[in-house]
Amino acid sequence: MLRHLSLWGLLLLSFNACQQPEKGKVLADKYCSGCHLPVTPDMLDKKTWTDNVLPAMALRLGIKVWSGTKYYPPMKGDGASSISIEDWNTIVDYFKTNAPDKLPVAKHPVAWQHDWANFELKTPHFTDTTFKAATTLVSFYPSNGAILTSDGLNTLTKWDKQLNPIHTWQLPSPAVSAKYQIDTSDNSIHTILTEIGNLRALDAPAGIITSLNTDDTSSKQKDIMAFLKRPVATLTADFNKDGLNDLLVCAFGHNQGGLYQLQQQPDHSWKQLPIWEVPGAIHAEVGDFNNDGYPDIIALFAAGDEGIWLFENDKKNGFISKNLLRFPPLYGSTSFQLIDFNNDGKLDILYTAGDNADYSMVLKPYHGIYVYINQGNWKFEQAWHYPINGCTKAIAADFNGDGKIDIASIAFFADFKNLPSEKFLYFEGGKKSLDFTVHAIPIEKEGRWISMDVNDYDQDGDLDIVLGNYAAGFLILDQYKPDWKEYQPFIILENKSKK
Repeated sequence: MLRHLSLWGLLLLSFNACQQPEKGKVLADKYCSGCHLPVTPDMLDKKTWTDNVLPAMALRLGIKVWSGTKYYPPMKGDGASSISIEDWNTIVDYFKTNAPDKLPVAKHPVAWQHDWANFELKTPHFTDTTFKAATTLVSFYPSNGAILTSDGLNTLTKWDKQLNPIHTWQLPSPAVSAKYQIDTSDNSIHTILTEIGNLRALDAPAGIITSLNTDDTSSKQKDIMAFLKRPVATLTADFNKDGLNDLLVCAFGHNQGGLYQLQQQPDHSWKQLPIWEVPGAIHAEVGDFNNDGYPDIIALFAAGDEGIWLFENDKKNGFISKNLLRFPPLYGSTSFQLIDFNNDGKLDILYTAGDNADYSMVLKPYHGIYVYINQGNWKFEQAWHYPINGCTKAIAADFNGDGKIDIASIAFFADFKNLPSEKFLYFEGGKKSLDFTVHAIPIEKEGRWISMDVNDYDQDGDLDIVLGNYAAGFLILDQYKPDWKEYQPFIILENKSKK
């Protein structure tokens, strides 16, 4: 009889042990899905979960954290938590038990060719070696081969075609985006600058959208809208069809932010209209996506509930939202582009994941470039993923003029120690869609790329590339000493396909 009781006890213990991880998963899914897609333990290593991510999430749920990794319920007067301490500890045990000691290293499906492909390096003429390069913006001017750059010292610089600096303006904060408009009265270029306010993750309303005549060295900036929370991009469109161009602003923020329309009034003042006030708006595209004659928006949000949404213009100064894609919060979404990869007449999505300046600063095998094919009715399916550690941006275009889509990518959080070449990769399109030859252009010693623009800089009929160097800080690899040029603000990869 005792033998049978002992056997039943062992079976019961075994059953409970098997059920505990399942309960942890159920609880994790329950409490995570209210804010973002659920995550699984295998997405991070054990130490990162226990030392960094779980303590940060506990605070968001109202659980108190002591000595880094010890948890207790809120005290009287602290306010209620949204989860019991028992359930929270079950979630913590679930992640600790099931997370790997280390994440696997991403395998590249295609070997790299270490060559220049169809590009040639051009470097700027600069003499200032007082401060390390902290380039926040690189942008090809719409004409005459000039280039605009901005940096962490709040300086906007205009460079001529020979890459000599010809004028600088001092800004209230770093510019991170430039949009050009031609003044028809004198054909001068007026540049709409997005000034982020704070490079660090703060909710201080210090960002500004401003206009500056960058053809006139005596010009002063004219503020369009101030007090925005870390705006990162501005686009133009006449959303209400009144003949006046409006602006669309992506304000990334930190815990606050949003997607905003700045509606131009008849007296040329601006009215701010929120489209969706959630943090993480990082990039958007404007177009008449439903063919009703009014401009719509497709926007990427990259904080918490990461994903891509379609905002259809309701013709009443508002928009109706529809989610197209969602990504786990650990992806660190960085950019997207609409382009027809398979020539079926429908816009597909090129998407990059790789932001790594958060609670989980480890190399992640799911970072990189993704392609989602449009199946019709704005339904998308993943068709391609190429792993790139810390991928920051990708631009698809026919760079070599053979009629096939190529891709240029940069990675600010690359594996500098083992794969420094992945800071910039050029994917040359092959005979089949999404079939690429990967070129590791040998510029890993030239800088660390945080920004990129593409245009026909030398006006020879093909697309050139400019890369902005942010040389210092934001390192995620322990005991790694940078070996790239620290003062060079940018480089150009001049395309020689047409030569």
